Amino acid sequence: MPIELADFRENGQFHASGVYRVALLIPLCGAAGIWAPSCISSAQVAVAELNKADGIDGRKVQLIMIDAAVEAAEPIEEIVNDLIDLGAIDAIVGMHLSAIRQRLSKVVCQRIPYIYTPLYEGGETTAGLFAIGETPKEQLGPAMMFMQKRFKPRKWALIGNDYVWPRSSHDYAKSCLKQMNVDLAMECYVPFGLSNMSGLVSKLEASGADAVLVSLVGQDAVMFNRTFGRRGLHKNIVRLSTALEENGLMACGRGNLERLFSVSSYFGSISNDENAAFKERYYGMHGDTAPALNALGQSTYEGLHYLAGLIGQFGDVWQHRSTRDQLPVSYASGRNFTHSPALRRPSVYMARADGVQFCDFKLL
Repeated sequence: MPIELADFRENGQFHASGVYRVALLIPLCGAAGIWAPSCISSAQVAVAELNKADGIDGRKVQLIMIDAAVEAAEPIEEIVNDLIDLGAIDAIVGMHLSAIRQRLSKVVCQRIPYIYTPLYEGGETTAGLFAIGETPKEQLGPAMMFMQKRFKPRKWALIGNDYVWPRSSHDYAKSCLKQMNVDLAMECYVPFGLSNMSGLVSKLEASGADAVLVSLVGQDAVMFNRTFGRRGLHKNIVRLSTALEENGLMACGRGNLERLFSVSSYFGSISNDENAAFKERYYGMHGDTAPALNALGQSTYEGLHYLAGLIGQFGDVWQHRSTRDQLPVSYASGRNFTHSPALRRPSVYMARADGVQFCDFKLL
């Protein structure tokens, strides 16, 4: 089981020999806290698999679970810096918002390897930090082209939380709109935890948009889609999300999901050999009532295996390399990958919300 930070501090065993300690940084509260159960459960599967073999660097893997939510009470960079100074952690696997990654990148400073697992805005070049998720060019661009071809919207709206990932993604989206010769009806950013989405939804309705890209996080996306659905706006506006996963989908409610599409490199119900094997191990460990499998949870599983592959195959090279170096690390994943001579990158799928599940998967 992962050790929570409070218990770790209380026990004071900062220097256990023979253990490779990984700080698992995930949001445990706030708008993105809805992702935590799937992330923890998926990471547990990876640890069990690694520890059945040689662990990492010949040591058994132990997870230290740390709240990396934007809304967390204690500054994450202070926590991580103290743990590194104490020699209490050997690596970081982070499934959190890009705003947190930007703060931590200034603190970690190549002292330990840092694997960043979710989709993100791209452009990460910090040495010692490896972002393994897909970027807007890989994910958002093909999805918008698919939506434009299928629904032919005359105007798009762009809605997101006010931080780096939505803003950078929407800059890319605007370049896609320009390329497709389609108008932008509205662009709006809101703070985390907005309690009432009525004003935002009213603004969207008045904009005349036929399609909306929703770059809201976790519970904020849930609240938006509930309000959108109650207004019946699906009749006139089609929705696209790049971060709405299975937990969020269920929380939105069956009646609020018509004409909603999501794009991702992983869905829990995709049928391929990689996912079938991962699901067998996941449900074999946690049972049929386990947290829903989703892209963000799967990414923590993949991140731990990437870390093991990076250390095992490249030793200390990580200190002077980064995401842009595209090291050919071999590692286990629940995702399917394209195999090109130049680069191994994840396949990307479009899915439609149907009730409280995703269906009609299309490879983009």
